Amino acid sequence: MATATANHAQNKTAIIVGASRGLGLGLAREFAHRGWKVTATARNAATATELAAAAAAVGGGIAVEEVDLDRPESVDALAARLAGRRFGLVFINAGVPGPQHQSADIATPQEVGALMYTNAVAPIRLARRLLPLIADGGTLAFMSSNMGSVAGNLSGGMELYRASKAALNSLTRSFVANDVGDRPIAVLTMHPGWVRTAMGGADAPLAVEESVAGLTDIIEASRPSGHRFVDYRGAELPW
Repeated sequence: MATATANHAQNKTAIIVGASRGLGLGLAREFAHRGWKVTATARNAATATELAAAAAAVGGGIAVEEVDLDRPESVDALAARLAGRRFGLVFINAGVPGPQHQSADIATPQEVGALMYTNAVAPIRLARRLLPLIADGGTLAFMSSNMGSVAGNLSGGMELYRASKAALNSLTRSFVANDVGDRPIAVLTMHPGWVRTAMGGADAPLAVEESVAGLTDIIEASRPSGHRFVDYRGAELPW
């Protein structure tokens, strides 16, 4: 384990998936400012102006790549372009809120399919393709939500979004058992808090900078391999 920890400390290279805005962009900036070399992805690099500006501002600390998680051929192309490299961190930050009504009563098959595909299925497919690129002692992180906790759902609301994040958590558990196995890497399912982003809204109590600083602290901290579900402060969350 000491070797794994040392490797993690030395390999300060990261892939941040879904970094064109919001939390993903904040993570790319935070890791770059801490001296990491970041490969940050956007669905359409040509229109990711905020990410391009962040890359320019840090003087080479951020390289921009393009991937659309909903298109298997795009995922395969990214994995091919990055083949042979080793990263200390792969952070898959992908998600959509789903239909505004958030009601199982009126949801269409198309709405549910799109939500589940983007929030649950596509991140696992990408994780499988990028797993060989993670160095021993590194970390694989998934951006989830405390709304994905089945045990913690005492208030209801946002039922379709909750279901998609619960599905992601379940699929991640299967992925860890089936694919990660005994490899000496940490897998983190992470809740960023309620953050002022396009998805979180203007009334959210957390700034992006506060959330991503906490998430980055957790990833940089020494820890054993295994799978944990934690919030941005490091508190363990119930599955």
